[in-house]
Amino acid sequence: MVSLAGIPMDAAAVMSSVLEGILYGFSVLMCLGTIWTFTYKRHMQDVNRPIAVVATLLFVLSTAHIVVVIVHIEHGLVKYRDTYPGGPVAFFADVTQDTFVIKNAIYTLQTLLGDGVVIYRCYVVWQSVWVIILPCMMWCGVAASGICSVYYFSQASTAEIENFFASRIGHWVATFLASTLATNVLSTGLLAYRIWMIERKVSAICTTKHKVPILRVLIDAAVLYSAALGSSIICFALWNDGLYVMGDLIVPIVSIAFYMVFIRIATSQNNQHYSSTTCRGATEIERRKLQQHPMQPFIRKPNDSRSSLGDSPKVETHSLAY
Repeated sequence: MVSLAGIPMDAAAVMSSVLEGILYGFSVLMCLGTIWTFTYKRHMQDVNRPIAVVATLLFVLSTAHIVVVIVHIEHGLVKYRDTYPGGPVAFFADVTQDTFVIKNAIYTLQTLLGDGVVIYRCYVVWQSVWVIILPCMMWCGVAASGICSVYYFSQASTAEIENFFASRIGHWVATFLASTLATNVLSTGLLAYRIWMIERKVSAICTTKHKVPILRVLIDAAVLYSAALGSSIICFALWNDGLYVMGDLIVPIVSIAFYMVFIRIATSQNNQHYSSTTCRGATEIERRKLQQHPMQPFIRKPNDSRSSLGDSPKVETHSLAY
């Protein structure tokens, strides 16, 4: 893992840090937008604390990752530039460096958090443990492969570093990428199918449709994350060191995908409601599906005391971290 399509590893490291910095800036702005969305004109007791915790964790992990990347760059280009055998190129190719191992551990945690929230949303919408058994097993596979890859990074030999893609480290990395992509696609697919079924039933009894379809928002975020993972898998399949760059970029992309879903849905709340005359015919089962629980519903009917329409039911949409 010495060069990236003819570009030395030190140049590749600088490229990945710059691109990650740009994406991190977007994620910070979207994080601020997310905080504003669920705190504006609300009392502290009305704030959805689970969503706030997830948003905060994503921000903390993204910040920690870019800080470690900056330190890694500083070590390679400044601190050990003249003392490390082989210079900066060899330094950035060395996967046993503490900063490299730490940033990959953070990447693993960010991935587990993002996938875990998608699985939890799937459980909330289906209200059945049986539906998420397979996604949970796959999530455990993601955790196991991520932990093993980080461990083998720290224990890599010189031969494994020079032949990264064919070594056991490369095999664990490939397993991690494939398993997290499969977990995300399966969980998002189950989630999207359930929401589609509910909205199809709701559309039969309500005349007004959502301004921002929930399915479209979820699919947009899923495509963004899946495209990043797919690019990483392609780089690995081609034995291309672009995998090094994509590994840094995925961390802020996970945060951006979550914030994008929450902001786009939350900001459409004021425009999403059903008329009281058409919705009164809904069955008790459908009403129960549309009820909101903390960090659970995608569609909820707030208490009358909070509704701006008096007795008219208002439907709001929420989403957890993606």
